[in-house]
Amino acid sequence: MAFQNKKLSVIAYANGFTLWHYVADETMTAISTSGYFNNVITLMNTGDIIIINASDSTAIKKITVSASAVSVGALA
Repeated sequence: MAFQNKKLSVIAYANGFTLWHYVADETMTAISTSGYFNNVITLMNTGDIIIINASDSTAIKKITVSASAVSVGALA
């Protein structure tokens, strides 16, 4: 299954930072694939945080946006 806009929401926004929430019936591995969130590349910024509720786990990840892809990764 692919990214679905209706399953993405903003929890908080302040000073250019956004805390996102995404829920899906897909695995964390599938959702964490680089480019999965490309449909909203213009909305997300490097340094944003996303809470992901996947079919197999829940995680808090950081967002990195390049010229061509949105990536999510573990918090350092």
